[in-house]
Amino acid sequence: MPQIKILPPELRNKIAAGEVIERPSSVVKELIENSIDAESTDINIDILHAGKRLIRVSDNGKGMDKDDAMLCFKRHATSKISSEKDLFNIITMGFRGEALPSIASVSKVKLITGIKDNPAGISIEIDAGEIKEIKDSQAIGTIIEVRDLFYNLPARKKFLKSNSTELLHIIDIITREALSHPKIGFKLTVDGKNTIILPSASGFKERIMQTYGEEFVNGLLEIQAGENGLSMISFVSKSNFFRNSKSHQNIFINKRPVKDSSISSAVYRAYEGILPNDKHPVFIIFLDIEPSKIDFNVHPAKREVRFENKEIIYRFIFNSIRDSIRGERIEYSRPFTELPEMTSFIKGQDVSFSGAPANPSEIISEPACIPYVPSLPFIFLGDTFIAVSGKGGLTLIDHHAAHERILYEKLLKKINLNCYQLLFPKQVVLSHKEYRVLIDNLDLLRDFGIDIDDFGHDTVIVRSLPEELEESDLRGILSDAAACLIKGTAADKSLKEEIAARIACHNSIRGRKILNQERVSQLLKELEKTEFPDQCPHGRPTRIFYSLDDLKKLFKRK
Repeated sequence: MPQIKILPPELRNKIAAGEVIERPSSVVKELIENSIDAESTDINIDILHAGKRLIRVSDNGKGMDKDDAMLCFKRHATSKISSEKDLFNIITMGFRGEALPSIASVSKVKLITGIKDNPAGISIEIDAGEIKEIKDSQAIGTIIEVRDLFYNLPARKKFLKSNSTELLHIIDIITREALSHPKIGFKLTVDGKNTIILPSASGFKERIMQTYGEEFVNGLLEIQAGENGLSMISFVSKSNFFRNSKSHQNIFINKRPVKDSSISSAVYRAYEGILPNDKHPVFIIFLDIEPSKIDFNVHPAKREVRFENKEIIYRFIFNSIRDSIRGERIEYSRPFTELPEMTSFIKGQDVSFSGAPANPSEIISEPACIPYVPSLPFIFLGDTFIAVSGKGGLTLIDHHAAHERILYEKLLKKINLNCYQLLFPKQVVLSHKEYRVLIDNLDLLRDFGIDIDDFGHDTVIVRSLPEELEESDLRGILSDAAACLIKGTAADKSLKEEIAARIACHNSIRGRKILNQERVSQLLKELEKTEFPDQCPHGRPTRIFYSLDDLKKLFKRK
């Protein structure tokens, strides 16, 4: 008896659906991209129970006539390509003709569609891939309802996550599609409540501002570049706008959101010598490439791409971003002058290296060496490093890492954590995903002395903070906390430990300072009181001690 058999159509459809439809957000992505291809200018998404019960996408696009509507649920039926040549010249978001039949095979679907100049539209209802009803229905544009996703695949349904997690995936998809299509208005309604409202924008910058807020945009450097058939508009971190996670990194190629390690690598390399350890740049890259030079037909969900010449793409992105970053950084564009007088140390003043000075005469550089002054028990070495003598040797201290350790333990143990009410509470605009997850975890933030309230419209009000965070980047702190809540933690750390470590890292992130004697003494006293004074929360050393014997060995003396 033969062992090989032809699978029945319904089973083939379910297997194919598994490649394209992983979760409710996959359905949202496919339906939105169909609306984009239909030249819609407004797309509305309605969700019930995180898409498990209902996903409805309606648009004002071209719509379909009756004949096309009947064909669109057939596998590999598409209007977007017609020959092998078209497969390597993709100019639309979709092209395989797999989305609608895959969705219909694992749910209950209702399609209502019609074209603008013909009021006689059509309504089609399908249950698990089988047509149940066809009738006339007046419509302009297209409405697709997807109900009870995976109801006929209980094994797949049980692997779906909680409603809050699945909803965050949906929000992420809509955000990415909206970023890359600023001319289109998007509206998301969740369980009857307006959740995201993004009206048509003038361009990428305005759409980023709509999504993340003005403060976020102000931390980014806009870059426009083009050569050899390539063009790019990108928004990347200025040198004081790095993050503790990769949560704000997006790559779009021909308006399609993709993941590509070589492009990410080019960005990171452009920041060499600028990016601190364990920090990550923000980047939103919109890259346009001649369609014949790129292959999107690599991954069923079209997340990955293949370039005709990856090296050209890499060099183009690296050079464009590196040159723009160097032009933005004052160290590359203006001459260095002298270090401030040593009397400023003796008088007990802090000298800050953060921010742009008002004129070139105020620019200060980190010297190759600083002469020893007897009245100073420590020497500033540059960056965040100081040297302290005593106890039979020399101690080198990274005061930024030391601050991290001190604040980290204060946040966790609530010991000497002095919080204060802001005289003028500050509004912070977040992405909707960040906003939603923080609103669901207000009590956790209050445990760290950060009291925030919901202001609505993706905005929170910060009312109180620990004193140590008084001059910190509030949006960065909240964004990093949200990223941690979304991503989860490693097995060896609790959620509170992970969030505390990220918050602590903002303590002195905005600039390098030469500390005065009083602050150095206080820092060392507080460091000694911590449980693990020799390491910051990320495992980097806070201090390194060289005994006299160590120094003798370094100088080849016995």
